[in-house]
Amino acid sequence: MERRGVDTDGYFEREGSLGLVQEAFAPVVAAARGLITDAYGPRLHSAYLYGSVPRGTARPGRSDLDLLLALHHEPAQGDRKAADVLARTLDREFGQIDGVGVLLYGRDRLLSEQERYDMGWFLACLCTPLLGPDLAAQLPRYRPDARLAREANGGLGDLLPRWQARLDEAATPGDVRRISRGFARHLVRTGLMLVMPRWGGWTSDLTESAEVFARYYPERAAQMRAAAAVALEPVSDPAVPRAFVEDLGPWLAQEYTARLGRKTPR
Repeated sequence: MERRGVDTDGYFEREGSLGLVQEAFAPVVAAARGLITDAYGPRLHSAYLYGSVPRGTARPGRSDLDLLLALHHEPAQGDRKAADVLARTLDREFGQIDGVGVLLYGRDRLLSEQERYDMGWFLACLCTPLLGPDLAAQLPRYRPDARLAREANGGLGDLLPRWQARLDEAATPGDVRRISRGFARHLVRTGLMLVMPRWGGWTSDLTESAEVFARYYPERAAQMRAAAAVALEPVSDPAVPRAFVEDLGPWLAQEYTARLGRKTPR
């Protein structure tokens, strides 16, 4: 599979743009822009889209809307409540989307050395500016190397107990669907980043990510392809995310640490 997602010098090419937003999702993005401005006003430094909507690959009625908000200060409880209201309002008013995710960070944290190869990379390479000055201008260029892989996605082992607890607390088929989608996405991303330094490229396409992973771990290829399928079409059978937590997840966390080391403690 041809390497992609990087330029001729091996640096990440920023993915997504407002120009790629499909017509069906343009009203959602416009509404998000207005609601964010109303909710945060001068507290907001900048806002970004990420995921399938700015990549132009979103599916009406199936894809969610993902937002990253950078505030001038560290988020407070009131800021988080405003994000919850924002997400519920957009999800309720627009049938084109199936859920809204909002990440909240303080500007200084996003630019900090601690986050340089985690959320800093995420913003600079995977997020599309929506409002305010683009913080990517203050961040370095990135290569798909081992340091980035370790710092951006090297904490899977710490997440598994929390995933198990969330699954145990799931009360409805809808809860299980959301959990299965979230778990599957994270596993596929982790699988790609495990092999990213060897491959030397990047993709956010989940199906392609599973295929890149399969080149290096054919014995786990079927499981990763199944995870990619669930990430795109979440299921309500709790046995599916349970298998992620009990089998693929622990193996992937162990292999990640063995090859790349553990993420620097935050």
